[in-house]
Amino acid sequence: MHTHQEIIDRLKDDKEYYAGLGKAYLSNSDIGLLLANPKGYGKPREDNKSFAEGRYFHKCLIEPHKVKDTPFVDVSSRNTKEYKNFCETHNYEFVLLKKEIEQVDSLVATMKSNIQFFEAIYREGNQYELPGVGDIHGHMWKGKADIVCEDMIIDLKTTSDIHKFRYSARAYNYDSQCYIYEKLFGRPLVFFVIDKESAQLGIFRPTESFVSGGEEKVKRAISVYNKYFGPKPTDSIDNYYIEGTLD
Repeated sequence: MHTHQEIIDRLKDDKEYYAGLGKAYLSNSDIGLLLANPKGYGKPREDNKSFAEGRYFHKCLIEPHKVKDTPFVDVSSRNTKEYKNFCETHNYEFVLLKKEIEQVDSLVATMKSNIQFFEAIYREGNQYELPGVGDIHGHMWKGKADIVCEDMIIDLKTTSDIHKFRYSARAYNYDSQCYIYEKLFGRPLVFFVIDKESAQLGIFRPTESFVSGGEEKVKRAISVYNKYFGPKPTDSIDNYYIEGTLD
């Protein structure tokens, strides 16, 4: 039986968090599948440009020691023979192109150049990539906070249109993320956002209504999980189907 601190220490390792001990916990990344495509729950997810850029963006800002380990290819597109040979030779599923790395580097430089952002992200006493676990509505959940500050959690996001972030945030389940992280870390989550196209910056603070909507998503996701995947499932996932009306 591991102590709480032993679990946290083990989950600091990404391999443990995503493929080891962490598999015993639900997380916000499960919400979308459980609510929209439960047949995909628990299955490996293919890497893609958005995921890879997001990981690199986070590394540059809060884990710079890992930046040198990010593979990339200096080619025009992923359709080239050079790209395919590189991935095959090094057994990579997906890697970024050099021009994409440079684009993210530019975004990182923009965020760091803003005094308010810089001081908040690098304030003395902040903790980075900190895991948390806890019981939420009868199930054990995990989360890994980008930056845990004294009075809030900072979550770093990129967006394709910062003026639509307040709408896309619900679509990407940032509301349930807010609820889960507040429960796990005991402080509100605030989004520090940069537009990938215009490089405009924004700080978005969730309202009680936004977080409450996230809790409802968590409850619905738990209901689906219990029905198909819990210790005593009441139905087979093979019987899942979507039902609706057409107006």
